[in-house]
Amino acid sequence: MTRNIAQFFSQHLAQRQQILYRHFVDERWRDVSVAEVATQVSRWQAAFRREGLAPGDRIALCARNGVTWIAADLAALGLGLVVVPLYVDDNPENAAWCTGNAEAKLLLVENSRVAAALRAAATAGSPLPPLCVLRPDRGEASTHAETFLPKSSGDLEVRGMPDDALATICYTSGTSGRPKGVMLSHGNIIANVRQCQALHMARADDRFLSMLPLSHMFERTGGYYLPLSIGAVVAFGRGVASIADDLMSQRPTVVFAVPRIFDRFRARIEQALAESPLKKRLFDACVERGVHVAKKGATLTDHMMLPLLRALVAGPILARMGGRMRFSVVGGAALDPELSRAFIGLGLPLLQGYGMTEASPVIAVNREGDNDPETVGPPLPGVDVRLSDSGELLVRGPNVMIGYWRNEEATRAALDADGWLHTGDLAEMREDKIMIRGRAKDIFVMSNGEKISPQDVEIAIAHEPVFEQIMLVGDGRPYAILLAVTKGADEKALVQRANAQLKTFPRWARVRHVIATPDPWTVDNGLLTPTQKLKRPRLVERFKDRIERAYREAPLD
Repeated sequence: MTRNIAQFFSQHLAQRQQILYRHFVDERWRDVSVAEVATQVSRWQAAFRREGLAPGDRIALCARNGVTWIAADLAALGLGLVVVPLYVDDNPENAAWCTGNAEAKLLLVENSRVAAALRAAATAGSPLPPLCVLRPDRGEASTHAETFLPKSSGDLEVRGMPDDALATICYTSGTSGRPKGVMLSHGNIIANVRQCQALHMARADDRFLSMLPLSHMFERTGGYYLPLSIGAVVAFGRGVASIADDLMSQRPTVVFAVPRIFDRFRARIEQALAESPLKKRLFDACVERGVHVAKKGATLTDHMMLPLLRALVAGPILARMGGRMRFSVVGGAALDPELSRAFIGLGLPLLQGYGMTEASPVIAVNREGDNDPETVGPPLPGVDVRLSDSGELLVRGPNVMIGYWRNEEATRAALDADGWLHTGDLAEMREDKIMIRGRAKDIFVMSNGEKISPQDVEIAIAHEPVFEQIMLVGDGRPYAILLAVTKGADEKALVQRANAQLKTFPRWARVRHVIATPDPWTVDNGLLTPTQKLKRPRLVERFKDRIERAYREAPLD
């Protein structure tokens, strides 16, 4: 069978005036039609042909979400080129290394600043390929999009590709060591989109708001290829600082999000409720009754009370998110079940899902009518899962990767002879649903033999707003301590506030010291990955002297 991801777009060419995208240009939101996208795609293809690029050649794309990203991606895929997406906010040395490792023949970059940073980071042994700057500074001499793209072009081309033909190399933002290049085929990604379609996760009349970077497969498949496959509109958000305004102005019906977006809304809600005991009681009543209805169906009392409570409580809150959202698929990190229950009660289901780049990426997701916040839902149709003897989740299906780019050892470790992908996550099954217990490599065993999944403890402590970022430490130690970004200075008070969130945990999971710092952990200082995951080994190394000193002192709790 020959197919091409770009067919998700070419199927719409007959409806040239159909609106597919909205973006913010010249201080206003503007619609973008099929015809306009097709023109851009054709121009990019003409430029790629002129550069002598052939099927299988790699182009690297380091740009922010927008129509240009989409057009360049579709143009490359249509010609059988391989797209290597890079994070604009990644460490320049890392992005330059990925470009060299993929042996990209062309690099498209967001702006002059990014281009300069990548040039400075490139090494003599791994120079950068020719660059095209998408949004250059005025007067800059380097190649930029307006001079790179021909003014006119021929017809848009979509070549039929074998299902196993390489479509993209996505570098995982590893928490330690160099990232690995995940090879995904046209067949892998098309299969994952079809699997999501089977769950009716998108409708043609939906409007998506794209908030996560397209270099992340969660957004690329769920927020780009999925809506494109059925002709839904995607509005490109303007960035983290504008999320609230973009939700209000674009009024999306579906968003693919990470938990921290809804954490921010919860913090604002809790701040408002703290000022009014009456509002707090009404909020709690609305959530409790809404969760009951979602689980067990509505009673006569529910039919009478819930619409009133939602009008009084949920309406103003959800209006701040545009007021039209049917649901949000949440992934990329563990979702606090209490956060999910709160929004379920308000009438906005947060559907926790689970995936990894190696699976294109969606593996499992909760459903609108069957949403269990403590699980990541059942596997997608066509995805097989099982647990190994050690409790590791294994996955098999048409969406599972080809392997790692030029890394046979890592490929053999991840994919066994029967095609099972070893996820590295410990899991349990609750009937047909998957419960993730944490990364196998992150689980630590204390000196008393007890095991701790740090993510579970961290999610609970994160309810305490004094902590901005946290990480639990305790492998091989007699008790746990907490690394924390916080403005709080009184360590004993910080220990008490952390442990106040751990009342339902075993006593040995409580923290006995807090190592506090006011300095955020960021991608730039090497403590976070581009997808905002903690680089745990790096953090332990950064704070090792303070950690050792804390363990020499008497515990505070």
